[in-house]
Amino acid sequence: MAKHLETGKKAEDLATQFLEEKGYEIIARNYRSGRGEIDIIVKKDIFLVFVEVKSLTNTKFGNPEISVTPNKVKLVTKAAENYVFQNNWLQQIRFDIISVIFKTEENVEITHFEDAFY
Repeated sequence: MAKHLETGKKAEDLATQFLEEKGYEIIARNYRSGRGEIDIIVKKDIFLVFVEVKSLTNTKFGNPEISVTPNKVKLVTKAAENYVFQNNWLQQIRFDIISVIFKTEENVEITHFEDAFY
């Protein structure tokens, strides 16, 4: 597996664990619809939350969350609409970003941005 894919998978695993510890119920991981993919889908209270995970090992050019482009938002939003429709979800939805920075192997910084985009 390529290094960046390994890092991404590790970041998603850490983000999933982080969300579980905060009381979120994991519904799905790597949900695909068309060209869009949602890294993690979780539920908490009345919210169904679609989570985009971004990670970096070097923040020289900025933090991971800045790489959520308008095109990425569009793809995630479209995939989320399909998920909501397929599962007849009638309550609130939210889009979050989890930023994972691997400073060293042992030193990892996780930041959760709730309601990051629509």
